[in-house]
Amino acid sequence: MPPKKAVLPSGLPAPIGPYSPGIAAADFCFVSGQLPLPPDGAPLPAGIEAQTEQAIRNLEAVLAAEGLTLSHVVKTSVFLADLDDFAAMNEVYARFFPLPRPARTVVEVSRLPRESRIEIEAIAHR
Repeated sequence: MPPKKAVLPSGLPAPIGPYSPGIAAADFCFVSGQLPLPPDGAPLPAGIEAQTEQAIRNLEAVLAAEGLTLSHVVKTSVFLADLDDFAAMNEVYARFFPLPRPARTVVEVSRLPRESRIEIEAIAHR
């Protein structure tokens, strides 16, 4: 296997900048921050719950392109436009990640691309 390779899932919107959706390196997959952009190009879903679910579904798509699932995720970083969304995001997040859940960081940021309320990045281990 080369030192690193781009993970390019089909069916997701193209990256909005000069980066790869994911990078596979050795036994790890590093997934770039996933916005809640629907694969069909529809507008962002309304509300933090729907946006959290879509961001996680996009994360799943990148992982699947490398033969991985959310159970392989060892670390996530969640970026929220409003920390008041924490509890609602947390409820949705908990439904998707199996035990033992990955280590996680959650931070409030001043702004996210496309006026999203959330962005999630992850590191998975094969």
